[in-house]
Order: sequence, then structure tokens, then C-alpha cells
Amino acid sequence: MSAASSDRGSPGSARSDRFHLWRSRKDKVARWIIATGGVAVILMIGLIFFYLLWVVAPLFLPADSEYRTTNPHPSWARSPAVWVAIEEQQRIGLRVGADGQADFFEVANGARVQSNTLPLAPGATISRIAEPPAAEGIAAYSTDAGQVHVFQHAYRTDYSEGVADRKVVPELRFPYGEQPLFGRSASSRADLAISDSEKQLLIATLDTAGEVQLFFAHKRENLLTGEVVLDPAVSAQRLEIPAAPNGLSGMATAAGISGDHRWLYAGDTLGRLHRFSLPELQHLDSLRVSDSAITELSMLLGGISVLAGDAGGGISQSFPVRNENGEFSLQLVRRFEPLASSISHIIAESRRKGFLAIDENGTAGIYHTTAGQKVLGAELRNFKPVAAALSPRADGLLIEAEDGSLGLLEIDNKHPEVSFDSLWRKVWYENYTEPEHVWQSSAATNDFEPKFSLTPLVFGTLKAALYAMLFAIPLALMGAAYTAYFMSPGLRKIVKPTIEIMAALPTVILGFLAGLWFAPFVEEHLAGIFMILLVLPPGLLLFAWAWHRYAGQAKYLVREGNEPLLILPVLVGLGLLAMWLAEPIQIMFFEGDLRGWLTQKAGIDYDQRNALVVGCAMGFAVIPTIFSIAEDAIFGVPTSLANGSLALGATPWQTMTRVVLPTASPGIFSGLMIGLGRAVGETMIVLMATGNTPVMDWNIFEGMRTLAANIAVEMPESEVNSSHYRVLFLAALVLFIFTFIVNTGAEIVRQRLREKYSNL
Repeated sequence: MSAASSDRGSPGSARSDRFHLWRSRKDKVARWIIATGGVAVILMIGLIFFYLLWVVAPLFLPADSEYRTTNPHPSWARSPAVWVAIEEQQRIGLRVGADGQADFFEVANGARVQSNTLPLAPGATISRIAEPPAAEGIAAYSTDAGQVHVFQHAYRTDYSEGVADRKVVPELRFPYGEQPLFGRSASSRADLAISDSEKQLLIATLDTAGEVQLFFAHKRENLLTGEVVLDPAVSAQRLEIPAAPNGLSGMATAAGISGDHRWLYAGDTLGRLHRFSLPELQHLDSLRVSDSAITELSMLLGGISVLAGDAGGGISQSFPVRNENGEFSLQLVRRFEPLASSISHIIAESRRKGFLAIDENGTAGIYHTTAGQKVLGAELRNFKPVAAALSPRADGLLIEAEDGSLGLLEIDNKHPEVSFDSLWRKVWYENYTEPEHVWQSSAATNDFEPKFSLTPLVFGTLKAALYAMLFAIPLALMGAAYTAYFMSPGLRKIVKPTIEIMAALPTVILGFLAGLWFAPFVEEHLAGIFMILLVLPPGLLLFAWAWHRYAGQAKYLVREGNEPLLILPVLVGLGLLAMWLAEPIQIMFFEGDLRGWLTQKAGIDYDQRNALVVGCAMGFAVIPTIFSIAEDAIFGVPTSLANGSLALGATPWQTMTRVVLPTASPGIFSGLMIGLGRAVGETMIVLMATGNTPVMDWNIFEGMRTLAANIAVEMPESEVNSSHYRVLFLAALVLFIFTFIVNTGAEIVRQRLREKYSNL
């Protein structure tokens, strides 16, 4: 038997084979575990991305509608409809005929539920009915006899037969009595407008001759009965509509009243919009909004914007804008995609800044003013409505044609306020003097116009990250280079773990200290902070030069690599010197108060919790990450490279800058990118150390709001599946994509740096 076969059969050889087999199996198991973990991480990241996309996608889905007809009541053919309404659940509708017959009916089949008769003078008929947006059922009607009444339609849900068999019970009320509020001789009515608030009621009638009759009443509540009592005042006056520049005179065609009862708007046959003061009816200004006659005016929810439809199918939005002198002037804010023919109806939504328009050919368009777009167009199948009503939730349109037939357009339009323009471009919001980027998602009333611009949040994220990196990069990289290359091994064993353990400090603690201690300290010692920036660099350079030139015996007491221990008292001394110099510098150049001088003299706004505070606090949180990775990269450069450079006559500094740092550049760059990712995604420090104001200003003394902080602040308050809720998820998706792009780009750059310097 040969020696080789003898060795294979020996006990030692068997143990070796079993050992190698066992190690091979462990390697395979470890490889599969690591591979599974890596794939799981990638899968989870993919799932997060697709979940964010799934929540955000409905924001950009198009609106939809479905049309269906309803059988009308036979008696309706005898009296044409003047006005219709529909309650919130779209189960009960209200139809008012010219003869004053007010019928509640089931929308599904047209069956009459309840019949009422509105008060009318003998032989009179109803000529016009108007209601303000979000009026809770309040409406006014005028008759051909010149009288004006107010009524209210209300609904309650009856659960007496169970939730499944609940009934909607309608009721017709007259909150200010059944007698006409005012009236005069019959005339040809052009329009009727009403505005009702908690304290005042204002009604205006406009006839074709331009004469306006105003009913202006203050409300008083009877403390014993709870009844609302009006203190009315009635006036009649002819509108003085100025002639156009070409000398033509226009006739008034439509009217509207502002929500604060300050102004009356009137459209004319020349396509102009006029603004008059109330109750004086003094002409204030005019604005040409169309080349065709104004056929319809409607006030948008809140009573600030006036919507004008013209004979050519055009629709515009205008509102008064305050100028530098504090005076208001009427401004054309935006035009919308027109319809095919003359606008016959403009119906404002009662809970959003949207509206619906219908032309004479029976084409409907749904619009949203903030988004500035036509959300949906719908053909009513040659159904030319004489009356139309939008449900309170804006999810149904009830229409009646001349022959009495009824139609219902069911609308699916959940997120009309979201568009590319409203998210990223400047938008001209109500009460603003010009288009701006604004984030303001909620307010106390439904009249509020949501502002979902993500641009200020992205700007704030980049601003916070920029100032944090400006603070962190010099300190982290220079500290890493010195610690890895120049510092003594004994001191390095203390310094490196100490800085790395700073990364474990909870950011909520840093935010708490930054907001409650550091921000007031910076405000109180602002001049001292800037003096430190001016005194510290030259002071350290001067000390280094002096130490280099010093040849005394004390120099040999400090071991090479332990110089930081000598610099610490110098840093403290220079800091104290800077603080001491701050007061005389303030007195000499800044009238004794740099903080006040910046605000009053330089015109620079100063917020206590600002970008300077955030930059220092976030920089403090980012430094350990950048320092640790960069220090490991520099320390990992083979000593043979450094020794070879020194042997060829290069100085330690030349070796550091031309050999060590280029070789370690891939690792240094990775540290910078990871630090940037940490700064971009930071939440608690920004949340607690800034005023969380979404402003777009590079001013270092003003705050900001970041994407991450905004999500943390507003997500608990958002309604699930609302536009606000989904836009917050969109902000998270933007942050996710931004981080992915930055990390991908960083990896590409790192690989190229690695290839470039791999031959050193």
C-alpha cells in the first residue's frame, strides 16, 4: 500500500475531511443567509416604494362620472322648474316650479315625498332663485311682482326603523318669516344675489336697466325664544356703469355679493366685471374679463373670488388684490378651459374651491380654482337643463330639462385640488398679492383654500441639509484625517470611540437642547458667535506658527501626536477672548445690539429658531457618521504607500494630500453621502429647533420646514384617504426617490474613484 493511500485512510485524514466538509457546509449556509437577508432588504425597500405609490396614485387618477335619468312627477310638466336642490346623501331632491310649488321627491324614481307651496302674491310667479355657497339650505326667490322671500330646505335622518331602513325626512322652513322681506313694482329681473352670515343678511336684485335694490339687515337673536329678528334697511339705486374706452356703454347682466358684504359685483354686456362698494353702491373699479357678454356670475366658496361665465363659453376667476398703498383693485387671476357655448349655470361647491359650469348645449365642466384646471367634462346627452343643483359633497349633479325630465350625473372627483401646478409651481391664492409657493394644509373653516405646494418643503429640506453639511464636513473630515494619520495610537483609542458613541445620542435630545437652550443662547450672544468664527481660525494658525518656531525645553514634554491636548486650552481661551471682544464690537459698529441692528437697519428677519441653530445641531448629529467612515477609510490606506512617499522625500502633509486622501477618497465620499442622507431625512432636530415655517428664503436667520418634519407634524391630524393624507405620502415618496437617486449616484461615483485610485 502506498503512503498516499495510507494517509487517506488514517484517522487524521478522516477528521480533516470532516472538518473541511463541515466548513464548506457552514460557508454555504452563511452565504445563503446573507444572500437571503440582502434580497429581503431589497424586497422590503421595493415594497415600501410600491406602497407609497399605491397610496399616492389616486391623487392623479382622472375624475369620472355616470349619467342616469329619473322619472319625473306628471304634474311637473304644467309648471317649468325654476330651481332644484339635492341633499347630501342624494336620496331626496327639491324642485321649485314657477308657480311656487315646492316638491320634495325621491331622486331614484321621482316619487313625490312632500309637497309645499311657497308664499306668493295672487297671480305672481317665481322668476329667480339664488343661494350662496355653503348656505346650509338658505335661498332667496324673487317674483315677477317684485317681491323677495327667503326660505330654507333642511333634512334630518330618521333611524326609528333601524339603521338599514333609515329615512331622510325633508322640511321647508322660513327662518325670517313667510312675508316678503322687501318688494316694489314689477320689473324685468336680470339677477338675484344673496349673502347670509351669522350677523347679517344681504340681498340684492338687479334689473335689466341697471337698477339695484338692496336689502341689508342686521340679525338679533331673541334670548327667550331663540328666534332671529332682522333690523332691515332697504335702498334702491341705479348702478353707474362707466362706458368702455371705445365709448360703448354696457348693460348689467349678472350680480354677486362678496362674503364679507363689502362689495357688489356686476357683469355687463361688454364682458366687463365691475366692483361697487356696499351699501353706497359707489363704483370702485372695472375689469375686462371677456370679449363676450357676461351671462353668469357666482361667488366661490368663502365669498372672495367671483366666477364669471360669458356668452362665448369662457370662464374666469377674479378677486380684489391689495396693493402697496393698502387699496384693493380687481385682478383677473386665471381663465379656465372654455365650454362650447354660452354659460347658463355656474354652481360653486359648498365644501371645496371647485365649481361646475353648464353651457346652453348641455355640456358640463367641473373645475377647481387652486389646481387651475378642468377636472372633468361631461356631455349631458342633449339634456339642456333649465335648473341644476350640485350636492353638498359635490358627488352628484341633479338637472331638469324644459320638458320636466330629470337627470342625475354621479361624479367621482375625490382629489380635484391636486395637480402638477398646485404641487410644484407658483399659484395665485385668494388674499395673496401675487402667485407664490405656499404650504398651508388646513384651517378652522371650510372656506379655507388648501395650499399643497411641495416646493417650500423640498427647499427647506435642502436648506437644512446644506447648512448641516457646511458645519459638519470641515470638522468631520479634518478630524478624521488628523486622527487617522497624525494622532498618536494611544490618544486615537480614546478619541475615535468617543466620537463614534455620539452617533448613539438620540436626536430628540439634540433637538430638545437646540430648541430650548442653544437657540436662546445664540440669540443672546449672536455677536459672540460670529466673533468666534473670526477669532478662532487666525488664532489657531498663530498658535501653530508660534509652537513651530518655539525651541524651548517645554516643547519636548508634548509627545508627537498628542498636540490636541495642547490645543484644547487654546480653543477655550480663544473662545473666551471672542466673547469678550463681542461687546465692544457691537457698541462700535452695531449700536450695541447686533440682533436688533440686523432686523431694524439691515432689514434681515431673525427668528430665534433658525437655520443657524439647525445647521449646528444637525451638523453635530452628522459629524460622527462622516468622521467614523472617513477615518476608517484613511486609516485603512496601506502604510507602504505612505512610507514610500516619505522615502521619496515628500513631507507628511504632501503624503497626506497627494497619496493618502486620494486613495481613501471612495470611503470618504461614501461617508459624505451617508451623512447627507442622514441630514436630509432628519426629523426631530428640525422639528424642535426651527419654527417649522415653510418659507423659501436662504436667510440663515430664518427657519424652514422639511419634508420629514412636515410628515411628522401633520400625519396624525390628517383624515385617512383625504387629499391632505395622500399628499403627505407623496412627500414621503419624493423623499424616498431623492434619497435613492443620491445614494445611487454616490455609489457610481465611489466605484469610479475606487477604479481610478486602485493602482496606487
